[in-house]
Amino acid sequence: MSACEKNKEEHSNMHLKQPKDLFSRQAAAYRQYRPVYPPELYEFILRQVKDRESAWDCGTGNGQVAGVLSEYFQEVEATDISENQLRNAVEKHNVFYQLVRAENTYFDKNSFDLITVAQAIHWFNFEAFYNEVRRVAKKGAVLAVWGYGLFRINPEIDRMVNEFYTTTIGAYWDAERRYVDDEYRTIPFPFPEEGEHKSFTISKQWTLAELEGYLNTWSAVQHYERERGENPVKALIEQVQSIWQAKEVKEVSFPVFMRLGRVV
Repeated sequence: MSACEKNKEEHSNMHLKQPKDLFSRQAAAYRQYRPVYPPELYEFILRQVKDRESAWDCGTGNGQVAGVLSEYFQEVEATDISENQLRNAVEKHNVFYQLVRAENTYFDKNSFDLITVAQAIHWFNFEAFYNEVRRVAKKGAVLAVWGYGLFRINPEIDRMVNEFYTTTIGAYWDAERRYVDDEYRTIPFPFPEEGEHKSFTISKQWTLAELEGYLNTWSAVQHYERERGENPVKALIEQVQSIWQAKEVKEVSFPVFMRLGRVV
């Protein structure tokens, strides 16, 4: 049975700023090209969790994290504000998807042993979300939030990408992106943290076409294209083609950063 308690009247009077849904239009591409988190990240989190009855993956997107957690927990609740993302989510018998915002769920009190947020907390209303965490987490539960920054390939390509990131589409990033650039060091985090600021690495083997597909999932690219009527990624790819052949495979590395605390 799902841990979701359908008590909508209790929460329907909350008035919060409308959340940003930036990824519904590209849900299929998001699932295809977004990086997969390394096993060491999950191993680190699971070592901190006392019980493995129920987990909540908040801002689940296509369910990547929820699918992994389903192998370790009896039940996983996975929520997002994007209906299209949830339509493209992985299917597991013990993962229950809900179209609901992070700050205002219908879960029972004291429901979860682990709460995860991957590459999403910077979009949340921090105070309201943390209040919801306190309500639905079991005493001693773990809250793990993480994200990944700008990838690295080699110095020459990195210079081109950095110029694209900061200059070409720099003005089109939402203000919340600064938390990712700061590796979540500057987000409010009111829970006692377990250990030091943890970091991991995602390593991918990509063709140039896969790099292009990933870049097109960036929200700033979508903003640029809607405002200016052209895709800025094409010009960057034309630059990179001078040193990256179409069938050539290159290693792409993403830095992963994490904040992990205990709800007491």
